Amino acid sequence: MNYREEFQKINRKLVERYAKLDDAEDFWAYLYKPLRPSIRINTLKGNLDEIKSMLEEKFELERIPWTKGEGFFIKSHDVNFGQLIEYSLGLIIPQEASSMIPPVVLDPKPGELVLDMAAAPGSKTTQIAQYMDNEGCIIANDAKQDRANILIANLNRAGVLIAKVTVKDGAYYAKYENTFDRVLLDAPCSSVGMIRKNFKFAKTWSLGKVYYHSRLQKRLILAAYKALKPGGVLVYSTCTVDPLENEEVVDFLLQKTDAKLEKIKLPLKTTEPVLEWEGRKYSEELKKTVRIHPQDNDTEAFYIAKIVKP
Repeated sequence: MNYREEFQKINRKLVERYAKLDDAEDFWAYLYKPLRPSIRINTLKGNLDEIKSMLEEKFELERIPWTKGEGFFIKSHDVNFGQLIEYSLGLIIPQEASSMIPPVVLDPKPGELVLDMAAAPGSKTTQIAQYMDNEGCIIANDAKQDRANILIANLNRAGVLIAKVTVKDGAYYAKYENTFDRVLLDAPCSSVGMIRKNFKFAKTWSLGKVYYHSRLQKRLILAAYKALKPGGVLVYSTCTVDPLENEEVVDFLLQKTDAKLEKIKLPLKTTEPVLEWEGRKYSEELKKTVRIHPQDNDTEAFYIAKIVKP
């Protein structure tokens, strides 16, 4: 099968744009493949080894190497999480493997004050709480009430005790200047990486959505950086591949502020960050960021930047 041609039938403009970004046939082949199911064992609710043993009675597990030992691929494409008692009890959190990277990079500590600026549906928030041992405080924000309701349900099931849920435009938090030890901005985006989960993201993709999200992301990243304490860490991430939503947004922050980038070192295969796109040239510092295409690790596409405030 010619996967690029299959995508042209779905959305020709999407193919025209991203064929310039990655000309490998594997890019389209992996974007077409179903995602491997993956979960995170929730140590807020139980012992990791005990929960893992329970799961191994039902599934073959493969450890996700870039997590802290709690992330696993399930070697089965026929997993109904809603029917698993481990899910109902909050012992496991279904979560796409590459989406586990931003909280690992954020590396929150017990007792800290953390802002999760666009938190729903909450899998990353629960991961942050897990790394904090339920000690400290997480402000888990989402701009939409219906998404915040899902966030609250997921936090409750996971046993997260330290989250305060707010429903605000993320830019609202700019008023809390130099307040948070760490900030995660897993930004709203055009969701090209999520095509593997649902082809609707290919059908509904448009360049207009890319431009809209890029403007929104720039506004949010400035607010996130303002809310960060000196010496604090901001992680910016998206589940898309477009440079206008990834490298351009981080480059914009570097131009507007004194922000610095730190190199991300994890056992990952990556694609080189984009330093020039459509006539725009970006800072060489962006080589420190991580761009993941679907064929790199057989996951969703993702982009992650680790930013520090001097």
